[in-house]
Amino acid sequence: MQLGKIYTAQPDFTVPHIIEIEVDISGQGIPSCTIVGLADKAIDESRERIAAALKNSGLSKIKQKKIVISLSPANLKKEGPLFDLPIALGILLADSEVELSFTTTDKLFVGELALDGSIKPITGALSIARGAAESGFTSLFVPQENAQEAALIHDLHVFGVSHIVDLVQHLSQENAEVTNPDLLISTTQTTPPMAPPKSSHDFSHIIGQASVKRVLEIAAAGGHNVAMYGPPGTGKTMLAQAFCTILPPLTRRQKIEATMIHSCAGALDTTLISQPPLRAPHHTSSYVSVIGGGADPKPGEITLAHHGVLFLDEFVEFDKRVLESLREPLEEKHIRIARSKASVTFPADFILIAALNPPSEVYRSGSLITPADERRFRKKLSGPIMDRIDLWVEVPKIEHAKLLDPNTTEESSLHIRKRVMTARTSQHIRLGPERLNNSIRSQELPGLKLNKDTKELLDTAAEKLSVSPRVYHKLIKIAQTIADLQQSEEITQTHMLEALQYRPKDIL
Repeated sequence: MQLGKIYTAQPDFTVPHIIEIEVDISGQGIPSCTIVGLADKAIDESRERIAAALKNSGLSKIKQKKIVISLSPANLKKEGPLFDLPIALGILLADSEVELSFTTTDKLFVGELALDGSIKPITGALSIARGAAESGFTSLFVPQENAQEAALIHDLHVFGVSHIVDLVQHLSQENAEVTNPDLLISTTQTTPPMAPPKSSHDFSHIIGQASVKRVLEIAAAGGHNVAMYGPPGTGKTMLAQAFCTILPPLTRRQKIEATMIHSCAGALDTTLISQPPLRAPHHTSSYVSVIGGGADPKPGEITLAHHGVLFLDEFVEFDKRVLESLREPLEEKHIRIARSKASVTFPADFILIAALNPPSEVYRSGSLITPADERRFRKKLSGPIMDRIDLWVEVPKIEHAKLLDPNTTEESSLHIRKRVMTARTSQHIRLGPERLNNSIRSQELPGLKLNKDTKELLDTAAEKLSVSPRVYHKLIKIAQTIADLQQSEEITQTHMLEALQYRPKDIL
């Protein structure tokens, strides 16, 4: 009896799971291959892929043997084809007819096998790399296409593998120098810098709308949520798309988190996400696709927007369940999803930009609006949701003559971005690394420099407007962001008056 033991991992949006694979090969009994340990259909089908890959690579013929494969921990559901490679290596370790011996305790393997033995890319390589490093593994073997992504995690030797034969040859001489470095490339410690992506949207391309651009600048500087309302076709969508161009690049920690989330979701189209992501689901999107969920909970668009922007166009057209479920992530910066099979918490720290067309503006555009439409609008836009949106601004129509005026010049996103970065630097000094004014806790508000006259102005306005304590606190945070943009050491009445004008009005 032979026994092979090897380690792999299952990616996860929160904590990756290390999986121990044990393979037992017996010369007695009817030839078979059994996989135990709560494996899904994709893993169960891997028996045929592995058998063909090993046979076509000239390594082993497992269909002539009785094999039992155990995936541990047995109570954790295993999913996906990335277990192909480690299971195949476990079989080779346990097979007495194959001479293969190497240390397995410090190595972790993942990869999907093709029938010819080549190794296909997987999703979640960065999550696996982080789990491997945190669990004490020193070497990680991944498909060649995933090597640069996994190498973003430091203190871990990452090897990109293109074929199982190349891997076996390397492992057979692990104590010797690799004879062909082109087959297995170690991509450790450093990663080439990522250039910021080019965008076709820039604030200089948007004519007019100075008040809206000002609000978006405040939102970018302090991490505040925004609602833009006005007639259709006035540039709300273009403004939202240009918003990301005034946001600073992500920090290293934020880059790793954002990249890991997109990698696990199979939505990663670059090696490293270095700029804040923009997610813009359609208003017909389901609750699960936006918020997350399912029988086995998966994250939604709000998690994919983590450290970035969530743009909800036609805001009130979204399902009411979706809008009400935004209350938790807007306040807590995460979303809890409880289902019968599992209960998980996904990160959801994003800036919300909502765009909506009030019934009054739709009426002015020529469409007929009934009292029922107005009631539906009010029902969708509930008080708690409106309270959680910090800044409200109208996007008016622009005179047609200005649209093609060659003498019209607008400030570029680059200039605005510099002011945003300066304001954020002030916040990091005052609050700590990566923290913005939107994250100021209520017990921290007394520490802000709010002079007596400004405090009296705020109290008077709050009394007249009958604002909630949540809105009262938000007004202080917004005024602090305005002060930071002007590099003012204290919040003045001018800052507070500007903050007050961005509170929601009766937009019906």
